[in-house]
Amino acid sequence: MKAIVIGAGIGGMSAAIALEKAGFETAVFEAVKEMKPVGAAISIWPNGVKCLNALGMKQQLQALGGNMAFMAYNDAHSGSTLTRFSLSPLVQQVGEYPYPVARAELQAMLIDTYGRSCIQFGKRVTHVEQSTTGVTAWFDDGSQAEGDFLVAADGTHSVVRHYVLGEHVERRYAGYVNWNGLVTIDESIAPADQWTTFVGEGKRVSLMPVSGNRFYFFFDVPLPKGLAEDRCTLRQDLKNYFSGWADPVQRLIDSINPDTTNRVEIHDIEPFSRFVKGRVALLGDAAHSTTPDIGQGGCAAMEDAVVLAQTLASHSLGIEDGLQRYEARRVERTKDLVLKARKRCDVTHAKDAEITAAWYADLKNETGERVLAGMCDTIEGGPLG
Repeated sequence: MKAIVIGAGIGGMSAAIALEKAGFETAVFEAVKEMKPVGAAISIWPNGVKCLNALGMKQQLQALGGNMAFMAYNDAHSGSTLTRFSLSPLVQQVGEYPYPVARAELQAMLIDTYGRSCIQFGKRVTHVEQSTTGVTAWFDDGSQAEGDFLVAADGTHSVVRHYVLGEHVERRYAGYVNWNGLVTIDESIAPADQWTTFVGEGKRVSLMPVSGNRFYFFFDVPLPKGLAEDRCTLRQDLKNYFSGWADPVQRLIDSINPDTTNRVEIHDIEPFSRFVKGRVALLGDAAHSTTPDIGQGGCAAMEDAVVLAQTLASHSLGIEDGLQRYEARRVERTKDLVLKARKRCDVTHAKDAEITAAWYADLKNETGERVLAGMCDTIEGGPLG
């Protein structure tokens, strides 16, 4: 039984590895000629960590992850701590650590686990067709591939999504711009073992530790889409947007390298309920593109991969039946994650200024129990508990 996997990103590679482990033959096709991950890093929460553990990458992931033992919110202007608490209760409840990792290193780990030489790069899918016995994918170089079923992990701009849904879906601008990158850890900016976030004015500045003595950083600013900003103006743009913010924020802006800092307009897609058409299944951002506000985009793709392989391996009524069962297990879970992220996005970025101001005030009395309870609820909704 052969699976065609479209896309060699986090979702596609996780799916290919999971399917191989479940006894399926796979062929992976990636549009770009060289992988350049979008975004500097990713927070892999324990639901995603458990998926990678189950796929045999426990030790490799631990080597890439940063030690994120605490979580803190700081006031934007004074820099004073609004709340700080240990993540240990979360770890004890869900049974695994969170691991912030550099995205390029995660991507390399997945590709190396699967086998880099087994991936066909420079293969951009143009369309797919299927019969009662198989699927054919065509690529823009004129070549084609045939398999028993197809997994479309071709991202938020998915070509295959239109085939599955029978219509185009528009991405929704979430209302803010995110700048992100990596810098050397500097404890005058934030503790090395802490996820630190400065909040105010509907904006965020956040730092997470990853391996190699580095912070993953990001800046969020509510802005109109399509502004003429790029790396040439990046440092001055951030200086302007965060004028008057605390000294650690200013030191962070001074320390970043504009050439390796990404500027991304954040979007999501309205959740939909069809992930499967016959022998073709959507996975990852192709199925449920979300904002990064609860850190679950990559984790959801890893969950998809594990569920897909589990479902196909444990049922014997045929591929189409198995894929429908995959869809049934993933639609509500991923809808919940997308809408949770959207709700958090709106609170964080002052869609309603009064609600955001109330959140800032509540942080001063936050002991961690409420925040961690919400995180645990999200994590424990995953397929591996």
